[in-house]
Amino acid sequence: MAREIDQAWVEEAIERYRRIEALQAQFDEAIRRVEVTVRSPDGLVELVVTADGAVSDIRFLGPLHTRSGPDVARSVRAAITVADDAAKWAREKLHVETFGEYRRLSEA
Repeated sequence: MAREIDQAWVEEAIERYRRIEALQAQFDEAIRRVEVTVRSPDGLVELVVTADGAVSDIRFLGPLHTRSGPDVARSVRAAITVADDAAKWAREKLHVETFGEYRRLSEA
């Protein structure tokens, strides 16, 4: 026995799909636009990172000539680690803001 297709259900499914696409586009734009500024634990390096993980700026906040190369490298690596965590946090926050009110099909 063939199932009868409910036209209203099909239209609702299409609308939900379009809404998801629109929300995804908003999210993709936002993660490229939102920036987070972080510092290395020693305060030497400051990075600006977007929510998608791209480093958009790096600043040295103290004199480099008083530090050894390995010390500066450690500060840079530490700042990158902090920036990675900050980018993940920003993505999660944006995801909740973008999709938080969206109901799953199982909840509809």
